[in-house]
Amino acid sequence: MTETKMAPPVAEKRPVTETWHGHAKQDDYKWLKAENWQAVMQDPSLLPQDIRSYLEAENAFTKTAMASTEALQAALFAELKGRIKEDDQSVPSPDGPYVYSSSFVIGGQYPLLKRTPKAGGAEELLFDCNQLAKGKPYFSLGGVARSPDHRLAAWSQDDKGSEFYEMRIREFASGKDRDEVLQNTSGGATWSADGQYIFYTLQDEHHRPLKSYRHRLGTQQADDVLVFEEKDTGMFTGLGSTHSERFIIISVHDHDTSECWLIDSEKPLEQPKLVAARVPGIEYEMEHHGDRFIIKTNINGAEDYKLVTAPVSDPSPGNWVDLVPHRPGIFLVGFAVFKDWLVRLERENALPRIIVRNMTNGEEHAIAFAEEAYSLGFGDMREFETDTLRFSYSSPTTPSQVFDYNMRTRERVLRKTQEVPSGHDPSQYVARRLLAPAHDGEQVPVTLLYRKDVALDGSAPLWLYGYGSYGISMPSGFNTNILSLVNRGFIYAVAHIRGGQEKGRRWYKSGKLDKKMNTFRDFISVGEHLVKQGLTRRGEIVAQGGSAGGLLMGAVANMAPDLFKAIVAEVPFVDALTTMLDDTLPLTPPEWPEWGNPIEDKAAYETIAAYAPYENVRAQAYPHIFALGGLTDPRVTYWEPAKWMAKLRILNTSANMLLLKINMGAGHGGASGRFDRLKEVAEVYAFGLMVTGKMNAA
Repeated sequence: MTETKMAPPVAEKRPVTETWHGHAKQDDYKWLKAENWQAVMQDPSLLPQDIRSYLEAENAFTKTAMASTEALQAALFAELKGRIKEDDQSVPSPDGPYVYSSSFVIGGQYPLLKRTPKAGGAEELLFDCNQLAKGKPYFSLGGVARSPDHRLAAWSQDDKGSEFYEMRIREFASGKDRDEVLQNTSGGATWSADGQYIFYTLQDEHHRPLKSYRHRLGTQQADDVLVFEEKDTGMFTGLGSTHSERFIIISVHDHDTSECWLIDSEKPLEQPKLVAARVPGIEYEMEHHGDRFIIKTNINGAEDYKLVTAPVSDPSPGNWVDLVPHRPGIFLVGFAVFKDWLVRLERENALPRIIVRNMTNGEEHAIAFAEEAYSLGFGDMREFETDTLRFSYSSPTTPSQVFDYNMRTRERVLRKTQEVPSGHDPSQYVARRLLAPAHDGEQVPVTLLYRKDVALDGSAPLWLYGYGSYGISMPSGFNTNILSLVNRGFIYAVAHIRGGQEKGRRWYKSGKLDKKMNTFRDFISVGEHLVKQGLTRRGEIVAQGGSAGGLLMGAVANMAPDLFKAIVAEVPFVDALTTMLDDTLPLTPPEWPEWGNPIEDKAAYETIAAYAPYENVRAQAYPHIFALGGLTDPRVTYWEPAKWMAKLRILNTSANMLLLKINMGAGHGGASGRFDRLKEVAEVYAFGLMVTGKMNAA
């Protein structure tokens, strides 16, 4: 490994002390949070010079430290790009008189959106995102909502990575946008049945989507009508519609409570009507089917969720009747409703399956697969009156496949298999599912992928990925990027730790709030179990996580630094206590149900303070660490990894590298173009290969 001789940046200490619940909290690097951070989200050039200078110094140091890997990064990028079909196309999706699709051109970073008449005719180009992105350092296409008559689309774009979307109305016939522009939207839109109105959510100065508006085509945003305002800054609001397109749904929710309001799409001027008033801890979401609604909910102790029905005339909870009762341990992931069919996606023992129900006679059948670990998901389905279910399947060794399934005849048609232009032989790889014992006797699922010829004698380095928050489950699917590690002798592992929902809602609840420490201890237990099984050695594990998974990375680096060779923390939520104490930040109030409210609750303060990575950095030998952030990230702000790195530099007692890279032109998702994003992946992988001595591995 080549180490840089350039001195690392040292951030100036400007101590600020606050007292919370009798605890003194000193922060030497609070100044790295720009006082005008909200303005910086909109215009990065407004970043104060002292902060900019520090971040640029960190980027320069990282560039120097990684200089020896430049050739490797180029080789990795070529590999990663070589596994992508550059002129890839989606499976066309029928919707009314057209079939819609997306595709890429060779060399293009962004997709083309197209359609073809069902009755035959020329293909129409609706959006060329490469042209829309031209000259912009960042581009993200938000929602594209087609009008009911397929003449118009409400579409949005973000050109800074700050997730403030500008919305326009495009006329498909001319390919031009109308004059009206809607600023600071959350990206999506829903149409009224007559195509005269769109409904959208506005984001306030704190980046919170709390107000929903009705916009009449041909008017200006200043004339839009407020149809719903959420007063609780701890809730999110969003707009959607039922699959039948009969109802517009205003959804109000946080991480464990929800509420729905309905607008009849044929009566867009009417006020929204409440379905069921929010009750803390009770969630529901709904679809429409004829004279009733079908509702997924956890009411009455249905921890893993159930489906109920309610009449359209009065869908209040007193009229909810079980359709698919709660079955403990069988987690209801999602559902889809068609004219004649009800389809649900379930998970049991971390493996998914699809259940199809005939709505006429109630008969059910399952679609399942035989591999040890795999991923299932619904595909793009726009039509309500259809017998065709589209779903996708993949496993760690099997490229993604898209199937059209006739729910009546049960015929399965393979519509597309993910192409790997540079080649992929699934028989050369092994995918396994293990169970690792946790500190308290729980069994943590682990998905492994490695080459058949790798030695399972402890000599192989291991790349361990984890997340473990918000009930988000890590799929056991196919990822071409990982092959660049596995082909160089790594064992790649995903730890399905508590905080996700791989083993149901209980798995999530036992990894949040005052039980959050289980998430970190599970990850450490997985690493130690893989060492005990002889798959790798202690100190030869590269751990990776992003966002809330970056919190995981920071926590385990503090708790078990000698277990890991290196830590990769992408947009890491490492300053959790400070963030949860700042109710002006975009996501803080809505996040309190996940982490606790340390402003009001002393116990929550002490719980978060006990694991928050920034608070718990101490004098000890840390592994190599590579932290990445985005200047305009509204979710995990740039100053979190910057402050963390500044503190690590002072207290780390090892000679290992501590690197920070802040993308000065992107937000939470990193670079926006598909190839630019691969360059970031190549840099992360090059870092891991460098510190494990695998730079020259074939």
